[in-house]
Amino acid sequence: VPSAPVSHSPKMSAHPSSSTVSNSQSLYSKPLASEMELESRMEGNEQFLQKWGKKAVDKCLDLNNCRLTTADVRETVALLPSLPDLEKLDLSWNDFIGGTLHLLTQQMHLVSKLKILRLGSCRLTTDDVRALGEALQALPELEELNLSWNSKVGGNLPLILQMCQEGSKIQMLELVDCALTSEDGAFVGQLLPVLPNLEVLDLSMNRNIASSLDSIAQGLKSTSDLKVLKLQSCGLSQKSVKLLDAAFRHLCELRTLDLSCNKELGGGFEDAPGLATLEHLEVLDLHQCSLTAHDVVSLTQVIPILSSLQELDLSANKKMGSSSENLLSRLRFLPALRSLLINNCALESETFTALAEASVHLPALEILNLSWNKCVGGNLKLLLETLKVSTFLQELRLSSCSLVTEDVALLASVIQAGHLAKLRKLDLSYNDSICDAGWTTLCQNLWLVKELMELDVSLRPSTFRDCGQWFRHLLCAVTKLPEITEIGMKRWVLSTSQEEELECFEQDHRNSIHFDLGGF
Repeated sequence: VPSAPVSHSPKMSAHPSSSTVSNSQSLYSKPLASEMELESRMEGNEQFLQKWGKKAVDKCLDLNNCRLTTADVRETVALLPSLPDLEKLDLSWNDFIGGTLHLLTQQMHLVSKLKILRLGSCRLTTDDVRALGEALQALPELEELNLSWNSKVGGNLPLILQMCQEGSKIQMLELVDCALTSEDGAFVGQLLPVLPNLEVLDLSMNRNIASSLDSIAQGLKSTSDLKVLKLQSCGLSQKSVKLLDAAFRHLCELRTLDLSCNKELGGGFEDAPGLATLEHLEVLDLHQCSLTAHDVVSLTQVIPILSSLQELDLSANKKMGSSSENLLSRLRFLPALRSLLINNCALESETFTALAEASVHLPALEILNLSWNKCVGGNLKLLLETLKVSTFLQELRLSSCSLVTEDVALLASVIQAGHLAKLRKLDLSYNDSICDAGWTTLCQNLWLVKELMELDVSLRPSTFRDCGQWFRHLLCAVTKLPEITEIGMKRWVLSTSQEEELECFEQDHRNSIHFDLGGF
């Protein structure tokens, strides 16, 4: 703090008078107190953040899943004045936020530059969501809003999003499992035309919005920049697909489409040409949609056109098993495909053969899930060439495929030859027909898969078997696998000596690897 200026006039005393001292103190004590107060506040802020293992970053405050208490919420609010440039605030997965949000919303004007606000699963009350609606008006720069898993959002959506005006900057709106009503759905439809920058819309797990899907679909026609549309488990029907299909022609930038878990949707794709216009689509999720044979015929014409497709999920559609031969054979036209999930589709020999022949042409494949398709058992050799050329394969799931010993021996030979080097997850569970010799052969070569993180060889819930000598080979292999953390061995019964071996192993490796031996 600078000293008071000294006068050189001969009429002035060399020592300042009491009034001068008083004036000096009044001039400089306030800034001094402010500086000390600011320093103290910053130290308190740092201590608060350190409690959660966080660091003070001017533009980002991430306190998701920190079990914040009401007192913590008050401390969070106290942070805001020192973060005027804050752009991201994430308080998701903190149950005690509910009922206290007004403490935050009253100070929201202090962070008017906020672009990202996440309040997912905070048990927000009706009062909270109403207060939020008023506070959002003080955030003109808001681009991302996540209110997912807050049931009180339902019925109050217009109050929350009243801040959205023509030309709003909102790019991402996530309202998963918010108990949205049919009226909320209709409001979304009216809202979409004033969100020209919207890129992500997730309304999943709101079953009551299906009845207002005509309004939503109409609104989607105005969101030409939309890249992600998720309507998982929304009670969609055949009619819903027709409504959406008319909107698809306007969504030329769409990258992700998720219509999964809509069990009444089956039959809706029989005449849905709009899907073929999504030429930039990278992710298509239609799992558990009760797809019919006619749907499969329609998709057979569409999917080869989607040449940018990287992820395709058709799992849990059992009716397509006997009618998807042509569809699966055309997967060869998707060279960028990285993830193919076709588990639990009741594939038959002909359809599996078509898949195996097409998969050779998928060099970028990273995830392949064929679980719960019994026809794979005894026929894994059909995938031999695919396993050789899939140099990027990271996840292979063959659970409950009726695999036999010869299948596992084939897999071991592929590993021994140096293939599957990038594999991180291998699921061979619920294949009870594999004998001990097969498991031994596999475990003897498992150490070559250096990046393996998860292995599952669990038995079916109804089966219990004594663990053979292959267990020792497994332990030996695991010592040479630096990344592995999880081994599923449910319902395998270890002998006393094997239990001792496992105990010694775990002591040596400080429990860094979890052996799941449950299920009894």
